[in-house]
Amino acid sequence: MAGKTAPFSKFEWMIAWRYIRAKRETGGVSVMTWISLIGVTLAVFALIAVLAVRSGFRADFVDTIVGANAHLTLRQSAMETITVTQGDQSVDVTRRVETIANGDALAADLRAIEGVARAAPIVRGEGLASLADRSTFVQVYGISGDDLKDIPLVMTPQSSSGSIDDFGQGIALGSGVARNLNVSVGDRITLLSATGVQTAAGRSPRRVTFDVVYVFQTGRYLTDISRIYLPLEDAQSFYNRDGVHDAIEIYVEDPDRVEEWIQPIYRQLGPESLLYSWKDNEGAYLRALTVEDNVMFVIMSILVLIASMNIISGLIMLVKNKGRDIGILRTMGLSEGSVLRIFFICGAGLGTVGTLLGVVLGCLFALYIDQIFALVNYVAGGGVWDPSIRGIYDIPAKLELEDVLLAIGLSLSLSWIVTIFPARRAARMNPVEALRYE
Repeated sequence: MAGKTAPFSKFEWMIAWRYIRAKRETGGVSVMTWISLIGVTLAVFALIAVLAVRSGFRADFVDTIVGANAHLTLRQSAMETITVTQGDQSVDVTRRVETIANGDALAADLRAIEGVARAAPIVRGEGLASLADRSTFVQVYGISGDDLKDIPLVMTPQSSSGSIDDFGQGIALGSGVARNLNVSVGDRITLLSATGVQTAAGRSPRRVTFDVVYVFQTGRYLTDISRIYLPLEDAQSFYNRDGVHDAIEIYVEDPDRVEEWIQPIYRQLGPESLLYSWKDNEGAYLRALTVEDNVMFVIMSILVLIASMNIISGLIMLVKNKGRDIGILRTMGLSEGSVLRIFFICGAGLGTVGTLLGVVLGCLFALYIDQIFALVNYVAGGGVWDPSIRGIYDIPAKLELEDVLLAIGLSLSLSWIVTIFPARRAARMNPVEALRYE
């Protein structure tokens, strides 16, 4: 009897399957079926690919930042009064001192704080590195050999040459610096600093040569193109920091929650201390990434919606072409609910199959992005990706279950919802009107 059939009965699936496989002579419904299926597949594929690359960019950016840089940096600034003798007179002069006098002891106190993995006193400055007719500006970090080995992306970089164990006998530098200077392990480079000896004619630059013993590539272009590590004692001598340090680099157990350690560390410090995190340095870029992530997700969601709208077009044509069949089925006792479910299966089936195909393609793209990128780069003749502009060496992709489930949920919900409207139109069709002109 009408209205007594179980929902989604076998015959409903059978009729829906026959309609989906409609021949071309029925008015091009099969063409619209393929268009709908391909549209949903490509939309879901694009959504998963964008989400994977988005997650990869964020993860790669954070990993290269916290893997080669301090999670927290401590600086101190205080006023100091010194006596300056001019002839027979002595004058007290007040100046600001931005160095840390007790860096080793303070670093030991910081390491005792729960959650602080390590703390390393450093000397930091800028200089000009040169060899023969090549030169480049660099950021110089003076650090002990043991503390250098605790920096993850320096100890275990993407690629390296030389040995970090020889650091006390020479210097370590980023691969970009080595490339700009055309140097390799065993070469000697000259480092020039403006903070030299004060003379009657002014301050003379200081020039020192160092052996290159270790070259590393962290994966972040801005770091590799400018970073040089000097043994701590050499850096103190080079920058006139005898017995003092410029800062203390602090590493915590969870850099993503670095804010939780700021107040506990401040309680161990005096009022002259200044503490800032890696998020403070890179906050603008992180916020830009967040905004870009949200915008890209909205745009790709609209793309999925547009693809789902093709299902409506196909179903409307299907309902129009199957008006006579609907009238016959209704006069045979088929309920409105059964007709609705038949056409819902048609539309939702296309959306589901398209979603699954899109998920497979998207996951394959994320897993084999390096090979795909290499092929594109080869076909284009190279130079597709410029690390000096983008800051990283290749396109990262990180496939996360949350992103895949989000794409599946969005696609299925949209394709199923839009299917309801033409399905209801078919269910409410008057069988007398449907058969009148047949």
